[in-house]
Amino acid sequence: MKINKIKEDITSDIANSFKNSIAIDTEATGLQIPERDKLSLIQICDENKNVYIIQPNKNNFKAPNLVSVLENDKILKIGHFLRFDKNALEYFLKCKLKNIFDTKIASKIVRTYTDAHGLKNLVQEFCNKSIDKRQGSSDWNKDIDELSDKQLEYAANDVIYLHKIKSDLEKMLIREKRVELFNRCLNFLDTRVDLDQKGFKEDIFEH
Repeated sequence: MKINKIKEDITSDIANSFKNSIAIDTEATGLQIPERDKLSLIQICDENKNVYIIQPNKNNFKAPNLVSVLENDKILKIGHFLRFDKNALEYFLKCKLKNIFDTKIASKIVRTYTDAHGLKNLVQEFCNKSIDKRQGSSDWNKDIDELSDKQLEYAANDVIYLHKIKSDLEKMLIREKRVELFNRCLNFLDTRVDLDQKGFKEDIFEH
């Protein structure tokens, strides 16, 4: 795994190097996006396990090369709990995330033999790896050059396993004949994020 630290935006060469799919994740100053907290980091992993950790410009969040990738519907974006990441990326980068695969949604639909759907659980089951999540509560807003190796490794671990997990979950969705249901859930994610941004955090379908 190679970790590349980038400030503000990826280059056009990096953007053009992404072909079929990327894994994506974000870090923020907290979980209340966008009303209180801000986007701090964007992590991307390509199909060759090259990891790019991008610290956006905190003043204007302009990243045209990155946005061109996020909005490219020919490139699949794989994430875990994209409800949060999609919200953060679309609000701060002023873009529309297209062509997505959410491993948390897929897990909940097809791994009905368990209630453990966190990324750590999926990495353990499908990749036989144990990842350390203790760096999650970090100050991600400090300069990227001040982040420790442990913090960078934590951020990278959130994306390097997602291609493998996606592949295995997709096979299970096909086997259990739940692909269409999964796709309908992904289509609803636009509405769920819109509800989040308007302050409707609860499940509006509950009694």
